[in-house]
Amino acid sequence: MSDKTPIRRALVSVSDKTGLVDLGRVLAAHGIEILSTGGSARTLRDAGVPVVEVADYTGVPEMLDGRVKTLVPKIHGGLLGRRDLPDHLAQMAAQNIPPIDLLVCNLYPFEQTVAKGAEFAECVENIDIGGPAMIRSGAKNHDAVAVITDPAQYGDLIAAIEDGGTTLKQRRHYAAAAYTRTATYDAAIATWFTATNGDADPDLRVTETVPPQTGEMFPARLAIAGLKHQALRYGENPHQVAAFYTTGERPGVASARQLQGKELSYINILDADAAYECVAEFDRPAVVIVKHATPCGVAVGDDLASAWDAAFAADPVSPFGGIIAVNRVLDAEAAEKISSIFIEVIIAPAAEPDAIALLARKKNLRLLIAGGLPDTAAGGLGFRSVAGGYLVQTRDNGMVARDDLKIVTRRAPTEAELADLLFAFRVCKHVKSNAIVYAKDGVTTGIGGGQTSRVDSSRIAVLKGGDRIAGSVLASDAFFPFADGVQAAIEAGATAIIQPGGSMRDAEVIAAADEAGLAMVFTGMRHFRH
Repeated sequence: MSDKTPIRRALVSVSDKTGLVDLGRVLAAHGIEILSTGGSARTLRDAGVPVVEVADYTGVPEMLDGRVKTLVPKIHGGLLGRRDLPDHLAQMAAQNIPPIDLLVCNLYPFEQTVAKGAEFAECVENIDIGGPAMIRSGAKNHDAVAVITDPAQYGDLIAAIEDGGTTLKQRRHYAAAAYTRTATYDAAIATWFTATNGDADPDLRVTETVPPQTGEMFPARLAIAGLKHQALRYGENPHQVAAFYTTGERPGVASARQLQGKELSYINILDADAAYECVAEFDRPAVVIVKHATPCGVAVGDDLASAWDAAFAADPVSPFGGIIAVNRVLDAEAAEKISSIFIEVIIAPAAEPDAIALLARKKNLRLLIAGGLPDTAAGGLGFRSVAGGYLVQTRDNGMVARDDLKIVTRRAPTEAELADLLFAFRVCKHVKSNAIVYAKDGVTTGIGGGQTSRVDSSRIAVLKGGDRIAGSVLASDAFFPFADGVQAAIEAGATAIIQPGGSMRDAEVIAAADEAGLAMVFTGMRHFRH
């Protein structure tokens, strides 16, 4: 006995008309009655596919500008009625509700409407009500009903129709995809509605942590939506499985087009994201080199080629097999210099044709074009998983400017030192704590981080920098708890220090700097990165 369930009646109501006509012709060729609504019905009818308008089928006209057209018993009864229960069948017969065996439905383009920056009212109008209701009804009754929510599923459905019908396994697979779609759709709406400005009281004081529409950044129930971008070969290690999901929130790895090279790995994506977020911090042409999610060479220059030379010279060993991010259109001169060594990934907002052609010789090098730079001052949320849950916080978009600095030593920093101090502190924000960054003339000269002791990070930075450290400034992501960190900087030849301040021993730290003639400024802002 076949386990295939034949399809006799289908309801088609789609926003995305991709592949609709081809599907409709297959349904009609197999004698399947097609019920349809609005634009879907017109598209099919114009292609010569016979359809029955839902309003004619139900006897209930569309109303409220189309907001109500499928929210009627004859539709939901046809989807929800169980074929294995005589009582259900009797009620359906008494109410003249024929069964519906197939639902083809994709939703109003809410996510796309939000992404294009539409006004609040337009976004609300693109919240689908009838579609999710039908999808949930049909998917609940998947023992009898096949629910298709994506044109990518049409090929599998057509093959099933031509083979006599859908199997229970197929319908359960469709149902799982259907509920995932409605869940992510509702999550996108919830996330937008929580954060959007909407029709808030213009006198309401809006802050980064209190969005005006609902007055709360962290609601009691948090909805997270993501679109599967690609399956990955494996995770951090070959025995782990992984996939990449995108939210469309900001330019970067998620928005990038890969022009060439092997498939990105889990670690490639993490490293490219770390590099691109860092390079976006700088207004001048900049290059960031990352290994293991940590910058190893960062420089600004008059152009990308000179910035690359300086960033590479800052640590000539680590860049091999690294990830490179630039904040300007990648030109051929810079591309040629970068590709002279083994590089895994280059990510840029754009690239000149000559640069693309030049890099094409390196078949394994991945070139990512992000289309823009992330706004480092923008808000948003970041997520970290822990056993049994998530930690959620606002993005570290803190910025320190010259006017924010407090000079705490007898000697004030020079203009050149001030520029390097601010540069180093921005790099520090992207180095794992405890973070120490030495810099000179807009180039990192030594980076140490990810250690349990700030002194150890200082020693590593000096070890990596060697003779380049002399005459550099030093940035620390958090305060120095003891004067020994400053002493290490003095011994390395640093001339100025930038740090948040706030230690109980600040006076000792300042005294050590004064004794050596160092300039020191406090930011009042910490940049831990765990």
